[in-house]
Amino acid sequence: MHIIFVEPNFPAAQRQFVRALKQVGAQVTGIGETPPHALPPEVTQYLDGYEQVRSVTDEQALYDAVRRVQSRGWVDRMEATIEAHMLSTARVREMCGIPGVSYQQTLICRDKTLMKEFMREHGIPCAQSRSADSPEQITQFGHQVGYPIIIKPRDGAGASKTWKVESEADLAPALWDTGVLNGRSVAVEEFIEGHEGFYDTLTVNGVIVHDFICHYYPNVLEGMRHRWISPMIVCTNRMDAPGYSELKEMGAKVIRELGLSTTPTHMEWFAGAKGLKFSEIGVRPPGVSHWDVYCAANEIDIYKEWADALTYGRTWGHLNRRYSAAILALRPTQDGHIERYSGLDEMQAKYGQWVFNAYIPPIGAHTQPVEAGYMANVWLHIRHPDYDTLQEMCMEIANRVKVIAS
Repeated sequence: MHIIFVEPNFPAAQRQFVRALKQVGAQVTGIGETPPHALPPEVTQYLDGYEQVRSVTDEQALYDAVRRVQSRGWVDRMEATIEAHMLSTARVREMCGIPGVSYQQTLICRDKTLMKEFMREHGIPCAQSRSADSPEQITQFGHQVGYPIIIKPRDGAGASKTWKVESEADLAPALWDTGVLNGRSVAVEEFIEGHEGFYDTLTVNGVIVHDFICHYYPNVLEGMRHRWISPMIVCTNRMDAPGYSELKEMGAKVIRELGLSTTPTHMEWFAGAKGLKFSEIGVRPPGVSHWDVYCAANEIDIYKEWADALTYGRTWGHLNRRYSAAILALRPTQDGHIERYSGLDEMQAKYGQWVFNAYIPPIGAHTQPVEAGYMANVWLHIRHPDYDTLQEMCMEIANRVKVIAS
């Protein structure tokens, strides 16, 4: 089995995918933007070939690179795991006759407006939405569904340039930031009040072989806007709880209606007064290296499971659900340089046995802005057999550990 993997070097988490492919016996060719001589050994040791391109989102450059690889031998699969790379990879995959997720499937999973239209057409509950490329269209939508409303890029990922607008009088900053004032088309959505989480799967030939349920505390938009919040994402090991049945049924229906075969999926959802609502889906793993959390929670190599699915059309591993696991982000008190930590040693002594990975920058390190995400500054990976205990631990650490910056 010969598999092309798009962008094997950056971010560093990408290296896990090529490692897993090589370890299960696949022949792996990378296509990326890093010059060959600059690739680190932890990448090159897993590659049988490599093609450099100016940009992996440049369809022509990517197509030319794939054709060079095909001129040297057969290619069975072509895979990408980063949201921004999905469309170019799908387009070139089809142009070169390589099996995988189609361009149309990928487009539906990238364009927020097309995505919601597709879901409504197939009976999957989701927020009212439309595309808009003018302030007038947005205000009309606001009058129709009522405020607050959500404005976001049609091809966005995470909470980047996503705005919750409380009233028509508050529209101006969102219109400027999202580019509507310059004629850019955006997705405008009804605001759904409720708790937010995601349902992730690995499917093989359309069958869900592994699945995971995670919760955001607080919801993403709030967590990515306020410095004083230490947001967390918690993966539950209570997968058989009755309250999750509807969520798992909805996830399976989304995958079935999209016609997805062998791929990871990452599906966001809301649950509140209006019931369970689909939010969005990507045909890729979750961001912020969250598969590492799944590995630790279930004592399994989910990257290898993915590689086996692609290479052999099946998986061998079992999710033991032994732990719930979380990523906890700790924000510096301000932008600048880290001056000191408060409460870190105390929390390490109390809960260190449950921390399985962490990034704690040294004193003097530059800080990153809040909007840079969950892994921009200090973060901890924590696990515990009991979900409630894990959440309590994370809350205490968030309240007691301070990252003092100046």
